[in-house]
Amino acid sequence: MTLECVIANDLNRLLLQGILGKSIKGARKNVIKFSKMHGLGNDFVVIDAINQEITLSAAQIRFIADRHIGVGCDQLLLLEAAQSAEADFRYRIFNADGGEVGQCGNGARCFARYVREHDLSKKSQILVEVSGGIIQLMMENNGQVTVDMGAPQFVPIEIPFVAEVEAPRYMIDIDDAVYEIGVVSMGNPHAVLQVASIDDAPVARLGPQIEAHVKFPERVNVGFMEVVDPRHIRLRVFERGAGETLACGTGACAAVAVGRRWGVLEDEVLVDLPGGSLWVRWAGDESSVRMTGPATHVYEGTIEL
Repeated sequence: MTLECVIANDLNRLLLQGILGKSIKGARKNVIKFSKMHGLGNDFVVIDAINQEITLSAAQIRFIADRHIGVGCDQLLLLEAAQSAEADFRYRIFNADGGEVGQCGNGARCFARYVREHDLSKKSQILVEVSGGIIQLMMENNGQVTVDMGAPQFVPIEIPFVAEVEAPRYMIDIDDAVYEIGVVSMGNPHAVLQVASIDDAPVARLGPQIEAHVKFPERVNVGFMEVVDPRHIRLRVFERGAGETLACGTGACAAVAVGRRWGVLEDEVLVDLPGGSLWVRWAGDESSVRMTGPATHVYEGTIEL
């Protein structure tokens, strides 16, 4: 082999190594670590954006949430450093369609367990900043998590809901039929219908129609509530941007708040959802709603975007 060939081969080898090296480094920048978790079957991808550099587009969130080509989840939770001096952490919530929302009760419980299991905090109570303010998460001795969800908001413009005056009940028209609903915000908007049985409730038909109703300018989560007795309800929830889920923490709180306002529920209620049960407590007036339930770790993983 001539000297010219040796030099040429060496140059090609070095050039190829350089190209591959840059490619590998570039690929590594797009590999992110995540945890898969769920609260009563309402499942989440939780991503630490403090200890790894993360910027996600709506398209990437939809890819991660896709159950066929991604990880699969109802919502993605993004852990960030607190912006407020009063909070320990901040987290953002994205629905499977890539849209950002203000609150998620089941996600809050999973967030609390994630922080403890990843040694990000040893506190039994942590203050977490969400888009609607600061919420308190408390780890119970039995492994469950209690979330202080804040006070329910019934003022229409704050929900938001189109109505001339605030009322306990509203009527909305859908397909030439009239439905009675209660409307409340638990950091995100909820409409609640009382039904005779959730087994026969038209969730698949009415859920998306109410979600996109013109009276809800930012769309709405829709709860179908069956009152078993004043301390026990059954509930199915059609979540905006996600469809019907196995559980919805803010939906459970919203249903109890509306039921209390209607006078059909007491101040402590067992809420049975398809994925399991939550305890919700609300004394009424301007007091906070407290929700207690489990948070389950499923697995750790990485995904390349």
